[in-house]
Amino acid sequence: MAKATIVLEGLELPLDLGTYAPGDVVPEAHLLDATLSIDPALVLVDKDAMERIYDYDPLIAAIEALARDGHYETQEYLLSRIAKACAAEPTIQAVWLKLYKRPVRIVPEGRKTGSLGVTLSLDRAELDDLI
Repeated sequence: MAKATIVLEGLELPLDLGTYAPGDVVPEAHLLDATLSIDPALVLVDKDAMERIYDYDPLIAAIEALARDGHYETQEYLLSRIAKACAAEPTIQAVWLKLYKRPVRIVPEGRKTGSLGVTLSLDRAELDDLI
């Protein structure tokens, strides 16, 4: 059975996220990885034409707009909003999302290390429940 995915990795989001106490490590970046399952007919095409494929640019623009939508206290809430944006796209059959921040720690020699995030995986029926 043919399967097709669109893979987005390391999209740095323009984000105001988290609440930090003095001395906490404040992340330098919040990133998104996403794998979108779509109909293979939108990848295995017989003509080099935009109308034959899934145009993911509007979804990326919607995600960036959500990121700019104000302060977020938690990654989980933003990830939930991103999942709802994916649910609004009927072309998407399933989605795997990962929202993460880096760095998590600064080790004694001053080197920054680690990333920390949350993932969410939903099939089309679960996406439909979000609409």
